[in-house]
Amino acid sequence: MNSSLKNDLLINALAGKKNNRPPIWLMRQAGRILPQYRAIRSKLSGFKALIANPEIACEVTIQPVDELGVDAAIIFSDILVVPEAMGLNYELVEKKGPLFERTVKNERDVADLKIADLNSNLADTIKAIELTVAELNGRVPLIGFAGAPWTIFCYMIEGKGSKDFKLARRMLYEQPELSKQLLTKITDSTIVYLNAQIAAGCSAIQLFDSWLGVLSEPLFLEFVKPEINRIAKAVNGAPKIYFPKGGHFIHHHFNDLHFDGFSTDWNMPIEQIRQNAPNKTLQGNFDPAILYSNPSHIKKSALQMIEKFGDQRYIANLGHGVYPDTPLDNVKCFVDTVKAYAS
Repeated sequence: MNSSLKNDLLINALAGKKNNRPPIWLMRQAGRILPQYRAIRSKLSGFKALIANPEIACEVTIQPVDELGVDAAIIFSDILVVPEAMGLNYELVEKKGPLFERTVKNERDVADLKIADLNSNLADTIKAIELTVAELNGRVPLIGFAGAPWTIFCYMIEGKGSKDFKLARRMLYEQPELSKQLLTKITDSTIVYLNAQIAAGCSAIQLFDSWLGVLSEPLFLEFVKPEINRIAKAVNGAPKIYFPKGGHFIHHHFNDLHFDGFSTDWNMPIEQIRQNAPNKTLQGNFDPAILYSNPSHIKKSALQMIEKFGDQRYIANLGHGVYPDTPLDNVKCFVDTVKAYAS
């Protein structure tokens, strides 16, 4: 972890240290809301071409720090680089999302998958991290990330996006032991990847469990909790944030999860989480749709959010990623409102 940060608000918040205001960064802050990103993207053959180019990924990662003034950068990459490094290739189809050439269906498919290492596409992201850390030179921390095992499992079984990931859930019930074998391989790969990100200079990491909300609490306890806790224990050298999107049913387990912070979506009951996990740092949970409204409503909503969370052990963020057609001035209004807040 970078010990010479000029802006350490995020790291302080995750450590429970007092800040004079909450730090703020946004999920998907580097992307189509920025004209300079669109200019770069228009010259490339596709999204994967961007994340495979460390120099360009570095440039795109830093753009929101310059344009928005956020308190952290997050490396520009994709959660699906891990299944690709394990042997499952995918494509990102415009306006449709990811599409895998083949999926995991049986024991042979699981056995054929390898534990990801850095002699793969993952090396591109690690190089991008090294370049970005050098370029930032301590201005703000750089956040690394990966998809949580269950979310990666969903794509490996389903082969594409889904509203309910029925095939993935079906596999948990029909082939529970094979499911655990696959989750173990994903976890092992994720540990390698995240530790490499920290070694390359990331000051914090976030684990995205984008599809946790399709599960029940018993399935979370049996299949998800052991794997994410194994990641939290094995990944060292930087604070860790877990984002269980749609996981309102697990907040009373936060104290049992070995993460420093928890990112919350806009449906999560913040008061209950604070009561159940008073010593955990919370992040979120501004509804990104509010950013379509007018500046006065954005300011009012942002201040109400901070008051609800409390200004300590708190990181201001959205409840999910910023939508690509969000007006840039409204995003800046949100960021500026948080930065102007004083304890």
